[in-house]
Amino acid sequence: MQRRKVTLKLYPNAVQMAQMAQLDAWTRLHCELYNAALEERIDAWRKAKKSISYYEQQNALPAIKADRPEFMELGSHALQQTLRRLDLAFQSFFRRVNAGQTPGFP
Repeated sequence: MQRRKVTLKLYPNAVQMAQMAQLDAWTRLHCELYNAALEERIDAWRKAKKSISYYEQQNALPAIKADRPEFMELGSHALQQTLRRLDLAFQSFFRRVNAGQTPGFP
């Protein structure tokens, strides 16, 4: 059996383009939240040797949403899931460190 590569070009209409722009904006917000939470954890460890948990960062979400109204568009569960992904990345990192594997920082 022979396999063939097929390339499709999509030509979205105006409504779909607007939806794609909204999805891109939401993706940027999630990326910004992830990077800010990562930076917060790194700074806390460097300055005070303090580990920040998922729950501490989750409890800060209402204050973040109050300061940055664009985060109000995103659901609370979606923002919490972004923080859970970061926490999972840290758990996996420390598991690999303890196992003596190549860790790969989050």
